Amino acid sequence: MPTDAVLSLVSRITPVDARAGERTRAYLDTLTKPPGSLGQLEALAIQLGAITGTATPSVSSPSVVVFAADHGVAEEGVSAFPQAVTAQMVANFANGGAAINVFARQIGARVDVVDVGVAAPLDLPDVIDARVRAGTANFTKADAMSRDETLAAMGAGVAAVERARYAGARTIIVGEMGIANTTASSAMLAVFCAVPVAQVVGAGTGITGAQQAHKVAVIEQAIDARQPDPDDPLAVLGKLGGLEIAAMTGAYFAAALHRLPAIVDGFIATVAALTACRLCPAVRGYLVFGHQSEEPGHLTALEALEAKPLLNLGMRLGEGSGAALAYPLLQAATAMLNEMATFADAGISDKTSP
Repeated sequence: MPTDAVLSLVSRITPVDARAGERTRAYLDTLTKPPGSLGQLEALAIQLGAITGTATPSVSSPSVVVFAADHGVAEEGVSAFPQAVTAQMVANFANGGAAINVFARQIGARVDVVDVGVAAPLDLPDVIDARVRAGTANFTKADAMSRDETLAAMGAGVAAVERARYAGARTIIVGEMGIANTTASSAMLAVFCAVPVAQVVGAGTGITGAQQAHKVAVIEQAIDARQPDPDDPLAVLGKLGGLEIAAMTGAYFAAALHRLPAIVDGFIATVAALTACRLCPAVRGYLVFGHQSEEPGHLTALEALEAKPLLNLGMRLGEGSGAALAYPLLQAATAMLNEMATFADAGISDKTSP
């Protein structure tokens, strides 16, 4: 996709249909239950009504898109795993052996794996080649990506959702893989939210306390060197982000454009969602937040988006795994709207007036 086409697409995104959401809310109150008694599931049903523009939405079939890329800052020793693991995990995705593959099979979702910037050359026929460059630059020494590279990676995300949509997807689950991408996400979040780096840095793939302190110092050094402007989200993404983070941002744009619910996964996915919303606030209504991860920065990102996740299972894997586990709740919300009897249908007396 041409880089200018991404920005043109963003300009065409409109907010969710609030009137459809209100019609859904009114219909929920006619169903055989006390009003509001299904709690967050009702709020989810109202959101899905607003996203799709109908009081009887459908979220089948789901599609998982996993974007993979490497990060130059990995050479600073910020991860418990070597950079080679990115390519190795991409092969695992392609072979169907990762957690996201297992969970996708459970919910009947197709899985597309997209290489937007893995450092090692890949020869995997089941992986979509959308490589922009072989990993980002080490952002302690240079901007992670140029503006054109950032937009190109975003375009790869748009294209991935377009493919899923044409294949029949009505729900998008976005995942990622990239050694050191919690470092990039933490750096971006600290800038966007003007919070201390130490507040948003966690264990990532399982680093020690000393390694975590080193990770904080590396990020602080990078922010000082890059001087990103928090009011310029595209520049923050380019200076401190990652190719897969940019691709996820583009995927959220495409989901919003086509009025598809996008289930947001954990920390990295939520930072990409925050970036998308800073660039286009209308995107927010199309995002369903699947779970709250153990990464401390995730809560900061969720609060910035005023988001209430559906699950809290103590996870911190990524890949789209938490979002896939949340998908059955979307199914339940739509089944409630489409299958549950009304008081009139069931011949049951409604709530009496006081």
